Amino acid sequence: MRIHLVNPSEHSFGVGVITPRWLYVLAAATPRSFGDPVITDETLEQFDADQVCPGDIVGIGIHTANAWRGYEVGRLARARGATVIFGGIHATLFPDEPHQLGSAQGVVGGDGDRVWAQVLLDCAAGALKPLYEGGMIPADDFLPARWDLLQRHSYMWASVQTVRGCPKHCSFCSVWRTDGQAPRQRPVDAVIEEIIVLRRKGFRFIALADDNFYTVTLDDLERAARHPDGSRLQRLQRLRQERFDLMERLAQLPEDMIMFTQITMEASEDPEFLKAMRLAKIKGALVGVESVTEEGLKSVYKGFNASGEDLVQQLQAFRQAGVHVLGSFIFGLPSDKPDTFEATASLADRADLTFAQFVPLTPFPGTIDFDKWEKSMRQDQTRIDGVPLNRYWLIPPNQRPKLYIPHPSMSAGEIRQRIQGVWACFYSWSKIWRRSRCVSSLRARMAFMLISKLYRQMYANTGIAADSARSARSSAWWARMIARPCQRLFSAPPMPNL
Repeated sequence: MRIHLVNPSEHSFGVGVITPRWLYVLAAATPRSFGDPVITDETLEQFDADQVCPGDIVGIGIHTANAWRGYEVGRLARARGATVIFGGIHATLFPDEPHQLGSAQGVVGGDGDRVWAQVLLDCAAGALKPLYEGGMIPADDFLPARWDLLQRHSYMWASVQTVRGCPKHCSFCSVWRTDGQAPRQRPVDAVIEEIIVLRRKGFRFIALADDNFYTVTLDDLERAARHPDGSRLQRLQRLRQERFDLMERLAQLPEDMIMFTQITMEASEDPEFLKAMRLAKIKGALVGVESVTEEGLKSVYKGFNASGEDLVQQLQAFRQAGVHVLGSFIFGLPSDKPDTFEATASLADRADLTFAQFVPLTPFPGTIDFDKWEKSMRQDQTRIDGVPLNRYWLIPPNQRPKLYIPHPSMSAGEIRQRIQGVWACFYSWSKIWRRSRCVSSLRARMAFMLISKLYRQMYANTGIAADSARSARSSAWWARMIARPCQRLFSAPPMPNL
């Protein structure tokens, strides 16, 4: 009996951007009596069903975007005589689907760190249950990943998690529902030990793969201080101090290391926190900007963000503190107009963003947006390939609509076209070259341009041409060609004696 862990993907690039940490956490959760799991990340290469033998166990982790491929992998594995078990956010939200469509014999909901071992033991004993609830485990129970199983030269960035959960409640995000709104901050020693393991292996770029690294805002502290019960203030102060303790330890790591995280806009108004980030070598952060208008921000429950010129100043504050921003924008909000796209492209340029991504409003399961959209679809009988539109992830990828939520004044085609126009504008050669001034040497500037183009190829959805199977293959081919040289730019000599 062998254990297989599979991260499904429709597209394989030969090289991954960030390590899918969950694979290696479940590998750590696998009892040693079962041997080392066989790990397959389909963003690198496709799953080979011929590796599976009768009696093997195949664990598949899915989110909504890769559920279609995940179910296909499950059916392939079951046909080979394997026991198939699903987990991940999507399986947590729709535990019946893997049984019905992915040939699953078991489904794990919630965190898998602790429950996975019991699943395997039950399976070996012939007592596998159809559903297991992993729940939300305490931060002290988070497992370090089995990075000893990681293939060298496969990823540009390694990933380490320092916290699960987010106190916000953005309408387009499911994290606060699936991981909770109470931040579960991992012990500092455990985080540092895992990063050291990765630096020993030759990774100097580390993504702190957190839902929100900035768990306590200054506004949180002010509101708690006004409350007669001081217990909440004390708890928030403790959480904030733990963040500073972590950053102080990160600052002691080798000088060549670079961290990247995900954070909310409010951190721009916290100079002490930004200074600590800079000293901790956290040189980049994904910041959810979402919309450049006040109306757009209110529609996604993100009124704590600034808009207009105030937004420009907030984003520039990150850069002035030495933190490069990957700004994330959503298009297709009800308040969006044709000139919103141009205004967004202009603001992204003026705010001195290092990278940016522009995504269509998508109703992901587990979100407020999905709940509203699904309710509005009750009278809609639209089916594609026999699948109702409100289960769009089960529609064959090449037949799915590009947008799902109707816009009051623009067609889906117009929104799609304008989104691609913003991608093309932001990632034009001239603008990438201008942004490359963030690094010093000519070699580094050329590398920055290469990486920028790769980012667009991998994440701009339609890639370099119009929507078609041919253009998708072309985009994937170009991405594969660029990915390997980019990986070499990120790699560093191992430091086994660290």
